[in-house]
Parts: sequence; C-alpha cells; structure tokens
Amino acid sequence: MAFGIADLSIVPMRREQSERSEMVSQALFGELFEITEEAEKWVRIRLVHDGYEGWIDRKMYLEVTDEYAMRYHSEEPLLTTEVFNIVTKEGEYGNRLLVAGSVLPFLDADSGKMMLGEDTYTLVTKLKDVGVDSLRSLLIEYALLYYNTPYLWGGRSPYGIDCSGLVQMTYRMAGIDLPRDASQQAACGQNFSFVEEARPGDLAFFGDDAGGITHVGIWWEQNRIIHASGKVRIDKLDHQGIYNENLKRYTHNLKIMRRIISD
Repeated sequence: MAFGIADLSIVPMRREQSERSEMVSQALFGELFEITEEAEKWVRIRLVHDGYEGWIDRKMYLEVTDEYAMRYHSEEPLLTTEVFNIVTKEGEYGNRLLVAGSVLPFLDADSGKMMLGEDTYTLVTKLKDVGVDSLRSLLIEYALLYYNTPYLWGGRSPYGIDCSGLVQMTYRMAGIDLPRDASQQAACGQNFSFVEEARPGDLAFFGDDAGGITHVGIWWEQNRIIHASGKVRIDKLDHQGIYNENLKRYTHNLKIMRRIISD
C-alpha cells in the first residue's frame, strides 16, 4: 500500500479526474492519506483520519514510505489552531502559509522543526497557548475562528468552508475526529429531544421533507447556532429550525440534535 502526505497548504479533492470536477473535500498540510488508485495525471486518495476519498493532482502531494506512515499513525496529531500559520521548508525559498487545522508531523517544540517524509520544515509562528475552562468552551472558540468565512462546497479552511467541514474542523482541532459529511455526523454521539437540553458544542441537524440530512451547525448560548450558510454566521435556533433575522424567515428545518461529548 502506498501513502502520501499533503505538502501544500490546501489540496482540492475532486469527484472525478478533472480540474472541472466537483470538489468533494480538501486535504490540508500534513494530513496523511492512502493512495488507492493511480492514473496518468491523478491519484485517488483516502484520508487516514476520516476515510474520505477523492482524486487529487499527482503534482500536489509528497509520497512517503510505509515506515513513515507507521510512525505517523503512532503519534498523536498536533494541529495548528491559529487561523493562519507560517512554515518554511529547508533548502527552499519563501514561506508556506498554513491554515487552521493543518497537521505538524513530529514537531519538535524547542526547535520548531518537523518532518514531512525526508523534508524538514520549521514552524515560524508560535503555537497558540490554549487556556479555556472546558472542552465545550474550546469548541466554541474554534468554531468562531471561522466566523465570516465564505461558504465553499467541499471546503475545510478559513478561505472557504462548508457546513460539515466547519463541524469536522472545529472538533478535530479539539482532539475529536468526526466523519466528513453531515449525514455521517448525524450518526455520532447521543440523541436528545428538547432544545432546552442543548449545551454549547452540541450539534443540530437539518433536512428536507424527504427526511434526508442536508445541513449541520453547532449550538451556542441563548439558542444561537454557528453554521456555514452563505458564510459562517450566527443565527437564532428553536424547535422549528434556524431563523435568519436578515431574511425574516426560517431557512432550515430542525430534524435531530446530537451530543458528541458527555460532560
């Protein structure tokens, strides 16, 4: 089995072998993946952390050895939690700008050096010193990092993000891995029945008349929700759904509510 790692800030993953094809997700810097299929200009990959698959341009990644992949698996991933971060590559001119949620493999805290395959990188910016009272507060802090980020189908970064990408990245930076799609996320955690029971960091899922899950957001205080719709925004939420005060109407119908963390 062959492995690769994203050595660019953001690598688009596409449904088909074409730059015009739908972007289904993104691989961020430092994320490891399996190479499941190869073509002349494209490779099909499966991200290790969530199992999501798509095609990427074969010029947009670094192939790594099985030994490196095994070491990577054995390490707890260290993620950037600032909106933007700068790294330099040894022997290369210029900086690389990493987005929140990028992985820093084998980072040495003293020197700031890390390894992607055989390449040495140095983290120029400082890691954020996280000081919060609870995991729920941390989730809200991370979700608000993306406030006003434009909506982008398949996006997972502050340059553009979709609703399930916002949820996945918020939880991932807090050390909790969730699936990529809203319909998959709706199967995680425990169900609860009343909006009065909701706590910051809980998830609310919305759907169509056929019962399908089409949208997800993160509960906040005072019946507010953080979600990506047009942009990452904060709206009112009640037992019926999301009420957009600008439009003066409900935009999403509430279907289910899930609690991922139990405290």
